[in-house]
Amino acid sequence: MKTPEELRLAIPGELSKLIDPETGADVVRMKLIEDLVVYSSGIVNYTIRPSSPLCPIAVYLEVQVRMTVAGVPGVSGQRITVTNYIASEKLTELINQEELFDLEEG
Repeated sequence: MKTPEELRLAIPGELSKLIDPETGADVVRMKLIEDLVVYSSGIVNYTIRPSSPLCPIAVYLEVQVRMTVAGVPGVSGQRITVTNYIASEKLTELINQEELFDLEEG
């Protein structure tokens, strides 16, 4: 199992492969991921900040980020906060519903 520090370094590496289709830049370069914390249990907490409060692809990007982080070996769970988006609270609630993402584990 990877250490929290190894995961903290691996996650941005994987996320840098995730390209925002509207800008052509990766989500790390755009600084859309903030406050990354990795616990020894493999649970990862972070904040996603869409590029604008009315970002038309915010939901798509949030799902892609979640799936990318879930694919990093050693990640056992995620707690995501969405900020700077018109529906931040609702999207935060939605993106954290584990039952919607059962496919990422199987």
